[in-house]
Amino acid sequence: MRTEKRDQSTWKSFFDRITKELEGRQTFIEVASLSLGDQVEAKWLPLLGISHDPKSNLIEIALEGLDHMIRNPREVYVAWGGEGMRAIEIMDGEQTKQIVKLRSPIMLPAPA
Repeated sequence: MRTEKRDQSTWKSFFDRITKELEGRQTFIEVASLSLGDQVEAKWLPLLGISHDPKSNLIEIALEGLDHMIRNPREVYVAWGGEGMRAIEIMDGEQTKQIVKLRSPIMLPAPA
């Protein structure tokens, strides 16, 4: 797996572009910090989209039934694997890590 740090100037265009590719992927979100410990925010919900609003400095991860907002993001790392994007790690201004894991939904054969 290869990991890359994304430059903040590219976040908006990057998230706009990958949202189309990732739509429907199952998404697991974990929030980790010294004050909170590790908290699970979402367990394998379908992804609707990811966006960055540079004016309000906000990253929104829209899932089926949940909007996860990350205020004042400072760093974005993306991990790539055999199936494409595998995870996104976002560090906010309070040193809280938002770990977003992605997987393809299981494709079952059509009923006979």
